[in-house]
Amino acid sequence: MNSVPVDRKFANTLARGMAVLRAFRASDSGLTHAQIADRTGLPKPTVSRLTYTLCSLGYLSHGGRNDRFRLGPSAIALGSVASVAVNFLDLVSDAMQQLADDTGTLGLVAVRDDARMMLVRTWRPRNASTIWLEPGHRIPIRGSSSGMAVVASLSEERFEQLTTDPDMRQFRSEGFKQLVARGFASSLGDARYANGVNAVSVPYFAEEFGEPVAFSMGATPADLPDARITTEVGPALRDLVRALEKRTGRKPALSRRD
Repeated sequence: MNSVPVDRKFANTLARGMAVLRAFRASDSGLTHAQIADRTGLPKPTVSRLTYTLCSLGYLSHGGRNDRFRLGPSAIALGSVASVAVNFLDLVSDAMQQLADDTGTLGLVAVRDDARMMLVRTWRPRNASTIWLEPGHRIPIRGSSSGMAVVASLSEERFEQLTTDPDMRQFRSEGFKQLVARGFASSLGDARYANGVNAVSVPYFAEEFGEPVAFSMGATPADLPDARITTEVGPALRDLVRALEKRTGRKPALSRRD
């Protein structure tokens, strides 16, 4: 489980309950107590109390003894409301699918989730084999192009709330330089969090969240070498996000940093 702030106003029990809900992924066919405990880092007795409460409230469902836990109707309804509220994803969905098809790369939108980036929408290219990550998957901020694009666009106040790690500040500085120079950011070489993935990202300021999110395209280094990022995929993604900003009347995320 991610660390929580030391704050008298912070409700730790609520945070733990949310951690249980966040443990579920789109590909899961249900989770056991042990799997939830493993994903959240919470003790099994705590998980048992939380799942009982969440089932009582309808946020989890459980068929009976030895059955697995699944997201319940209350969680599904809440997710549906949130999805409708974030309408910029629908506005750009066709364009992202087309870009994924044209470039043979996986398209995605990632949002900051505490100290990680969480995928909230993905577009897999038709007629092409590439990496596959699903909504709900979380990746590190540092070492990912989506993390670089977002932290580079955060205000100083929000960045200080996130971390005081000097390495993260250097990572942020590199992302800022890339965004200023070419409009997209990419964490390459030894700086990548995963050697099997190359990706490029462009930030978009989501008024709904009050901070930037990242639009990204990714593939294996063989399918998406540095040269393709610089000359083809990065510029195409940048232009797509700029068109979305014009359509929604939003200023570029980087212009809101200060």
